[in-house]
Amino acid sequence: VGPGKLHFSFTGILNDKMRGFYRSKYTHPNGETRHGAVTQFEATDARRAFPCWDEPAVKATFDVTLVVPKDRVALSNMPVESETALESDSNLKVLKYGRTPVMSTYLLAFVVGEFDYVEAKDADNVLVRVYTPLGKKEQGQFALEVSCKTLPFYKNYFKLGYPLPKIDLIAIPDFALGAMENWGLVTYRETALLVDPENSSSSAKQWVALVVGHELAHQWFGNLVTMEWWTHLWLNEGFASFIEYLCVDHCFPEYDIWNQFASTDFTRALELDALKNSHAIEVPVGHPSEIDEIFDAISYSKGASVIRMLHDYIGDESFKKGLSDYLTKFSHKNTFTEDLWASLEQASGKPVAAIMNTWTKQMGFPVLKVSDKQEGSNRVLTITQEKFCADGKGDANDSSLWKVPVKICTASSPSIPVKILLLEEKSATVVLENVKPEDWVKVNPGSVAFYRTQYSTTMLEALLPGIRSHALSPRDRLGLQNDLFALAMAGTISAVDVFKVLPAFETEDNYTVWSDLATNLANMAVPLQYTDFFDSFKAFGCKLFDKIAQKLGWDPKPKESHLDAMLRGLVLGRLGTYGHEATVAEARKRFQAHAEGSTILPADLRGPTYTVVLKHGDDEVFEQLLKPKVSQVNLESSTRAPVLVVKSVQLARSPLTPGVLMVEWETLAAPESRNTQG
Repeated sequence: VGPGKLHFSFTGILNDKMRGFYRSKYTHPNGETRHGAVTQFEATDARRAFPCWDEPAVKATFDVTLVVPKDRVALSNMPVESETALESDSNLKVLKYGRTPVMSTYLLAFVVGEFDYVEAKDADNVLVRVYTPLGKKEQGQFALEVSCKTLPFYKNYFKLGYPLPKIDLIAIPDFALGAMENWGLVTYRETALLVDPENSSSSAKQWVALVVGHELAHQWFGNLVTMEWWTHLWLNEGFASFIEYLCVDHCFPEYDIWNQFASTDFTRALELDALKNSHAIEVPVGHPSEIDEIFDAISYSKGASVIRMLHDYIGDESFKKGLSDYLTKFSHKNTFTEDLWASLEQASGKPVAAIMNTWTKQMGFPVLKVSDKQEGSNRVLTITQEKFCADGKGDANDSSLWKVPVKICTASSPSIPVKILLLEEKSATVVLENVKPEDWVKVNPGSVAFYRTQYSTTMLEALLPGIRSHALSPRDRLGLQNDLFALAMAGTISAVDVFKVLPAFETEDNYTVWSDLATNLANMAVPLQYTDFFDSFKAFGCKLFDKIAQKLGWDPKPKESHLDAMLRGLVLGRLGTYGHEATVAEARKRFQAHAEGSTILPADLRGPTYTVVLKHGDDEVFEQLLKPKVSQVNLESSTRAPVLVVKSVQLARSPLTPGVLMVEWETLAAPESRNTQG
């Protein structure tokens, strides 16, 4: 019996489930509601569109032909090879697309609708187009610029060129995900692709750069080389979540993006992975219904964090060589996690698999407890690892051990580690030579390795001058306070110890450090709001943020960085939340001028200003907020006006609310559960 061909004739359904091949609703510039057609096949929804072996390891080439209205744009993974009129209906056209490379079913895509686009070619002559809703093509310009910088960066980093002749990025009005890496036709939610030159904030612009970097990384890591089965999903998502930061740091060094990684991914993963309902990075998947459960922050953020730790451990050159060898060897094939470890191990000569298996195959992470004593000119450290739990209630029978890359720096050498070791046992004694008695010692410089650190009281006190003087790097300052908050919430240390350290941050000027600190204070405010200490807590917050607020002011400075713009909004929003009288008064004044149209608020100040006036406002303010196009109402800001909480929830859940999509309801309503008035 030789090879055979199987031919199907079938009728599919254009559904309304935002999965498979589905209808996407949009509003035409003339106000008319219309529909387009979009695909979303990951993880197992290609089968909703056509009969197929819908598994990542069963790769094939695809010849796509679409018959569509002649006045509509129709796109697929490959360029159009021919376009003809349909003989039986002159209102339709027949588009035949080039044959795809060998690829998995979940990466196939087609989109039909009405779009504008901007286009350019990158340094390697790859055609890049960004498709936008009609009348908004200028909002695709930033994503186009990012794409044209990103493709050559990945080509140079992976030592492999982008494998298709074109790449389209398209904004979809009704889209369940942030974005989807279909090979050659990447689909995005509008907020993840479009940047309005007049109204988008700095943080929104930065978000677009990261998402574009993430999805384009998948064109190699996930599309060219694909996981064998969904058990290895983290390999796709964790890697792309790591390398998007490498890419954005290359394209926009002024974003200081690695500091932000520490706040947005690293500490987020630590927080979630300390819960008892967490899971290992690598989770066996037995049935397609289980796949959606692992598209979470453990796969993305913890995956990215442990890959970042590995990158630091083996070095950038070995990491690049290992990746290039891996992508070359397995192009158009499927792999297991162990295949990547083998390539990186061969390139670096280090025990990659043995180390990484302790991080990917078991749940959780360690806290390293560190104490010290001075012996002559040497500092002797005792380092002990144990599993960290968010509730502080570890299992006495838990025998978890990690192979932990440990770096140590000192006040005399704050940026270059004085000691590097691999902690493989429960405890180790480390001798640091020529360390003065008054010098601080810092474990895990740069907050790179995936663990928390608990210092002895004397070691922690010695670090305070380094915080005040900024001798410690921003990531070190961020990591210190984040660990302290987590240890206090777990009951491992007293909250009093945290508040003793926080005044050292009054001189802080880094956006990412403030952002993480503000989040941690907000989390601590949740239980405190029910106590008699809440007013004292808010007064403490006002004092903590006051100095940086005075430095930044309300008005942008000439040639200031986008991080200063983001920091201004963060600080003013926090002060307003704490009830800082001058901030509340100024917010009301500026909001009124904005509402009347006499002075338009800068995009970076709209969110914090709306938050402050709504928190301290009344029904009239609420109604004013509905007049301008506001992207999101934060219910948490309505603490002092409970009737507005009710109105906001009703507004968010009303099917008649213009501009509020079904996928945004949960975002709008989530803070209600944290609200004492809710």
